[in-house]
Amino acid sequence: MLSYRHAFHAGNHADVLKHFLIVQLLRYLCQKDKAFWYIESHAGAGYYALDVGYATKLAEHRNGIDRLWDRHELPPALAEYVELIRELNPDGVLRAYPGSPHFALKLMREQDRMRLFEMHSKDSQLLQDNFREAGRRVKITAADGFAGLKALLPPPTRRALILIDPAYEDKGDYRRVIAALEDGLARFPTGLYALWYPLLQRPEARKLPEKLKQLGAKSWLNLSLSVCAAAPDGFGMHGSGMFLINPPWVLPELLKETLPYLVAALGQDAAAGFSLEYGGI
Repeated sequence: MLSYRHAFHAGNHADVLKHFLIVQLLRYLCQKDKAFWYIESHAGAGYYALDVGYATKLAEHRNGIDRLWDRHELPPALAEYVELIRELNPDGVLRAYPGSPHFALKLMREQDRMRLFEMHSKDSQLLQDNFREAGRRVKITAADGFAGLKALLPPPTRRALILIDPAYEDKGDYRRVIAALEDGLARFPTGLYALWYPLLQRPEARKLPEKLKQLGAKSWLNLSLSVCAAAPDGFGMHGSGMFLINPPWVLPELLKETLPYLVAALGQDAAAGFSLEYGGI
């Protein structure tokens, strides 16, 4: 797990799905004046160069954000997400891609707070450097995010978006995300939880959504985006998903508009598609 560097995958199809959704969740929380916390368990470096360094090795952004960059007919939710990335690339050339903490910082108000965890020593230092000017609203801890969540829940405001998005390189992460959500719901049952997960052929990945539904949350939403057929050898990620607990009631209709567009824009073969299911909303 400590070998994982998100810079290799920055801006890929999974980032597009995760980040456009995070933007919408933050917008929803901002509709009320009361402060909220944004908490992320595996924050990465915060910003990523796409034209130099790690991102050029795999260039996964070419099948992700690149496919939306020059489009002008984007659905509103995707247009808002892309516009925030354009602010990092003011000359119109896509050279930098923001991580989840950057989107959160752009949308937070003065009264809101951010708490970030990153265990990889180099990425944790980069995260500190990238957010040094954010002030006291942002606190970064170089530690295991699964353990760190326990100390923060419930937050003083009793309003929060908690993003849990480990690399899943360690099979134990599948067990740890379930345990983290069980503990989180016990401590803070009204929190807005967002869990990212990969679509893989390994049994742990395929069983995860059903296990998440069995957590007993009052309301939940599960969506996934597949961009290609699963590889015959069982290796590689053919898509990703997000499982939300206590999601906004307006989200299903927004996703019904946006997900088909993403399939058309990001799909790589005839197996591309999406799924959307929810309960209690």
